[in-house]
Amino acid sequence: MQFILNGKTVKIDPVDPTQTLNDYLREDAGLTGTKICCGIAVCRACTVAVQDSPGLTPEPTRSCITPLVALEGKSITTVEGLAKGGELHPLQKAFLENFSFQCGYSGPGFLMASYCLLDRLRLKPISKDDVEGAIQDAVGQHICRCTGYVRYHNAIRQVILQTPGLTI
Repeated sequence: MQFILNGKTVKIDPVDPTQTLNDYLREDAGLTGTKICCGIAVCRACTVAVQDSPGLTPEPTRSCITPLVALEGKSITTVEGLAKGGELHPLQKAFLENFSFQCGYSGPGFLMASYCLLDRLRLKPISKDDVEGAIQDAVGQHICRCTGYVRYHNAIRQVILQTPGLTI
């Protein structure tokens, strides 16, 4: 089996058909930024970005229920893969500036769902009037027990409105 993880090709042989992506990330790849909380895909703390093939937008994917074997040939980006060349991704910077990270547990899931949203907006910009709805659609089902929703939304809105080409 082969896939791309944060820009690097990964080959696994043999593959345990019962292993989830989250278990692989945390136990085998040593990438512990992707959290496991509820384990049944409700809280979305385990969200990563999965791109089926080059040129397609990545989709937010709940790694706690995604079998590793389902990712053959796909590209996976985790929260560790957002920063490039030692420079934080604009979303990471905005989350820090807006004090969005409280306990840090749900933050990676919010970041990755927001990352997928930005990629969709690059292909299909929306009006500024539709930004709130787009944010709600992207992260509205994510659970934050620290009640940091307003701060997350503020950070995501900030990046959308400050990035040329995402709104019309």
